[in-house]
Amino acid sequence: MNFNTILTHWYSVNKRKLPWRTTKNPYYIWLSEIIMQQTQIKQGLPYYEAFVTNYPNVFDLANAHEEEVLKLWQGLGYYSRARNLHASAKYIANELNGEFPNTYAEILKLKGVGDYTASAISSISYNEPHAVVDGNVYRVLSRYFGISTPINSTQGIKEFKALATTLLDTENPGDYNQAVMEFGATLCKPKNPYCIVCPLKDSCVALQKGMVDQLPVKLKKTKVTKKYFNFLVLISEDKKTIFEKRTSKGIWRNLYQFPLIESDQEITLSQFETHPKVKSFFKEQGFNFSLYNTKELVHKLSHQHLFTKFWIIEVKMLDREGIPISEVKNYPTPILIGNFIDEFNF
Repeated sequence: MNFNTILTHWYSVNKRKLPWRTTKNPYYIWLSEIIMQQTQIKQGLPYYEAFVTNYPNVFDLANAHEEEVLKLWQGLGYYSRARNLHASAKYIANELNGEFPNTYAEILKLKGVGDYTASAISSISYNEPHAVVDGNVYRVLSRYFGISTPINSTQGIKEFKALATTLLDTENPGDYNQAVMEFGATLCKPKNPYCIVCPLKDSCVALQKGMVDQLPVKLKKTKVTKKYFNFLVLISEDKKTIFEKRTSKGIWRNLYQFPLIESDQEITLSQFETHPKVKSFFKEQGFNFSLYNTKELVHKLSHQHLFTKFWIIEVKMLDREGIPISEVKNYPTPILIGNFIDEFNF
């Protein structure tokens, strides 16, 4: 048997039972692909089920308020995926009369959809012969064929896409694409792969040459920067606080947070008390403050690490419009803020 026949057979016997594998409905396949980007199945599955329950069709998702979508997405990270998902749902509902695009080229026009996602949806839902290349596929192909070209280089991206296309089972592209991804996710894993039971072990170059742990090759990422976040948790005597919507571009756009002082270095107690932004909230009014966490919470993003402190500030009254403290849980927030709200137990 050849490469794709072996993988497709392996998949038919060993595939995990997942809800989106019981349908060809492109809406559900699309939801699963967007939610599972850079996300493990065990983490993403509850979100998929929540979205299907709350928005069983594209019209329901399109008609939802963005804040509702972001709230349901909370904790999954990479919030641009949720914003793009919502924008694309509105486009499908309003511009395409609810008809999901049915070709690779048309699917690729959806906001937030790239080659991988368009290939997956078009092959699984419409049997179009487009090969998927994701992290799992890179790993399987680089190891099996012994390819050391960096997978995140321009040359590597082209090389692996071309190879994946030549290996594609054009008669059954949907199952083959899912097979190679499932194989990489459950058998040819990043660490401690199950080579001993691998159906491809007799012809795997990496296994024969003792290179399994060295492949795939990836160019080093850009240096991660440090940022210091100081959140001002204001609490008035009438139990109100200030919650702000982030409107600037960034991964947390349109999510809510407490007023923020951002710096390149740690802010001490004395610096905090005299900080212009802190004083701007109170003017002549006195206030009491305390540091909720003396040790900074480190929130790691792909491009930066956030060293975070929450300052509890008690005042007689707010000098601007606030919201009842009891309502903060209703707003979509970054997981960093959401965890604090749960722990502080307003």
